[in-house]
Amino acid sequence: MLTTTSRLRIQEILTRLSMGKQVTLEERIYINKYATRNQNVSSWLRKASRIQRQEKINNQIDELLNGLDLNSDEPHVTYNPDHDDLGEWFSGAPSWIRRS
Repeated sequence: MLTTTSRLRIQEILTRLSMGKQVTLEERIYINKYATRNQNVSSWLRKASRIQRQEKINNQIDELLNGLDLNSDEPHVTYNPDHDDLGEWFSGAPSWIRRS
């Protein structure tokens, strides 16, 4: 559970990150600590990274994936059915979408 103070600090750091402003190593470590434990913070971090990269949504599928927060953190990663396991592909997805 995030305290109000932590949430506000995280959101302020992520706002700077999304705008391409300076974020210190200590702040990145702080964000990552919460992102590994809290799905909301992890989602906020992915969204800030996408905004920073200024990804344009080209089609409805990309829009759906963005809305469901299922896009990869890496901008050039694509699913290859010959080499990738679909379960691993969604390993970063929220727990309700991962296979059991």
